[in-house]
Amino acid sequence: MKGNRLLLLLLLATSLSAQERRPRARDIGITVGSLPPGPLDAITDVAGVRVGHTTIARGDSINTGITAILPHGGNPFREKVPAAVVVGNGFGKLAGSTQVNELGELESPIVLTCTLCVPRAADAVLTWLLALPGNEDVRSANPVVGETNDGFLNNIRARAITEADVLGAIRSASEGPVAEGAVGAGRGTVAFGWKGGIGTSSRRLSAQFGGWTVGVLVQTNFGGDLTIAGVPVGRELRETGNGKRDTGDGSIIMVVATDAPLDHLRLTRLANRALAGLARTGSSMSNGSGDYVIAFSTARPPPSQFDRPTAAFDVVTNDGMSPLFQATADATEEAIYNSLLRAETVRGYRGVVRALPVDSTMMILRRHGAIPR
Repeated sequence: MKGNRLLLLLLLATSLSAQERRPRARDIGITVGSLPPGPLDAITDVAGVRVGHTTIARGDSINTGITAILPHGGNPFREKVPAAVVVGNGFGKLAGSTQVNELGELESPIVLTCTLCVPRAADAVLTWLLALPGNEDVRSANPVVGETNDGFLNNIRARAITEADVLGAIRSASEGPVAEGAVGAGRGTVAFGWKGGIGTSSRRLSAQFGGWTVGVLVQTNFGGDLTIAGVPVGRELRETGNGKRDTGDGSIIMVVATDAPLDHLRLTRLANRALAGLARTGSSMSNGSGDYVIAFSTARPPPSQFDRPTAAFDVVTNDGMSPLFQATADATEEAIYNSLLRAETVRGYRGVVRALPVDSTMMILRRHGAIPR
């Protein structure tokens, strides 16, 4: 037991040390779009949003985990938020999506994990929801659980997650900086043939356009031809023998949060713009990819209106949506870059997946004038 505890501490220290060395996109001069980020450049710049991870790394065979996103610190079942789900290519498993789109509401944490772990994760979310004060009489709840397939670095058939792992991620979810890279549900993922993982970014609109914030968190496990800031980085890395062509198969989950007052229709429109950010990075949303967007707004009708047959709720006009669209596309693109740049090399079940080479990537970007010299 003592030896196992020491091993876990060493793994944690190694992960934290690697994260300190690996930069984010803005650290190396990559600026996506003209809108400024929030102070953390993370989904948690949207007030109230919380993120928690459980990272599971055991030997070379188990590399997986849980990432939980909570819309606020209260009871999500009693304090539902407007939400929508959009599918780019549907080769995936997103539990709870049909009710979200039918009712336009989110009533649970959003939990991300590995493909074969979705049922266990959903059951654990139910355990958490049913145990919350005020939910003693609840007989139906809708856990939202997304996935990507981490079966190259992870012995996915072992289904290594437990209820305690899911509850740990939910209960540890907090505001503030968000760990990125090979953490949580991103521990075993692969993107564009390089180590993928968790990435996040945000944008804040000026007062002229509402002053709202949009934050995005991604779990990247997809492929294509890696493009950064319009530069064909993947192709040039291959030409120098530092990389290989990726099939494009895999998956990505994109979670979009905003404090702008939006209903289901407008959140659907917003979620579609995350796919624009995804496309900029070189994805064509191939046949074998599951590309999902879950969008929610932390603005909601006051509780005093919940028991009424009608509810008055002002929402952003259609003409006012364009700045939010831009914020979503830009934040999604940057979050994907952060997931790659922050992830370290991982040795796993079927082999080793290397981290994106930062120095080579910077040389290519400088040569194209995409980052300052």
